[in-house]
Amino acid sequence: MKKILMTIALAFAGAAQAQDAYPTKPVAVVVPFSPGGISDVIGRPFLHTLGKVLKQSFVVENRPGAGGGVGMAYAARAKPDGYTLMVALSSISAIPASDRLFGRPPSYEIKQFAPIALISADPAFLVVRGDSPWKSVKDLVEAAKAKPGGIPYGSTGNYGTMHVGMEMFANAAGIKMNHIPYGGGGQQVAAIVGSQVDAITQLPATIAGHVAGGRLRPLATFAPARVAGFPDVPTMKELGYAEVEYFVWTGFFAPAGTPPEVLNTLRRGSREVMQDADFKGAMEKLRAPIVYKDADEFQAYLDADAKRLGAVIQKIGKVE
Repeated sequence: MKKILMTIALAFAGAAQAQDAYPTKPVAVVVPFSPGGISDVIGRPFLHTLGKVLKQSFVVENRPGAGGGVGMAYAARAKPDGYTLMVALSSISAIPASDRLFGRPPSYEIKQFAPIALISADPAFLVVRGDSPWKSVKDLVEAAKAKPGGIPYGSTGNYGTMHVGMEMFANAAGIKMNHIPYGGGGQQVAAIVGSQVDAITQLPATIAGHVAGGRLRPLATFAPARVAGFPDVPTMKELGYAEVEYFVWTGFFAPAGTPPEVLNTLRRGSREVMQDADFKGAMEKLRAPIVYKDADEFQAYLDADAKRLGAVIQKIGKVE
């Protein structure tokens, strides 16, 4: 009997050690956009630091397409064992809402994800090329009204983060531009720098180097107040577009159903990442503010943002 009890005790101890050992092999982390976009440039230093904290590799898998919908749907259906995770943007809420707008079955639902941590939240900027004749939002609006549908603008895909932001502005300004979708922020920025499109909305972390080099010019920020790194750039509110306020956040997710002990390990690791000096330095260089929320607080934030974005998409309506 004593031998049996010892065997059972050892079995339980082994099981506990196995849980504590997560992760025991490299973890794939889906980024549903092409390299160079905001989820990619923030995700990489975050995951590199998380790997140091949890002593395992967290490997980025870029899966762009459909404004992030392709990669998000893939991650939603992944095995919930902690070895397929996702770093995604606020468009996680917009994609299902846009599917419903067009009468399509959503490719995934938000409830298929377990939020782990909010990493960052950034205001969008309206941007043109450095050699553009438009020196202000007024100049751009006048040009768009003079030639409806004639100004091409780039986005990160239909109803992706940078599509919704631009359509919010266009709707408020009463203008129509020519939408050109790309697979992610890196391609979108390359398109404007390469003169394939004339305007985009993007975030400080993605445009800062190009602005410093004179290749891009920010005309306005979608933030409620001027942004510290761009003190000369007016807000949309200052320019008369009070309802045009738009932030893009970056969050860390697991598929719903992932074991609680795995989620707790990832939450603990994420908290430690936020205190890491190297990660803080990387985010400072990107001009990306750390806005950390743990799982429960992040879930509430996600629910509120999904409700707000759903209303915005209904207002914008069907856009090709």
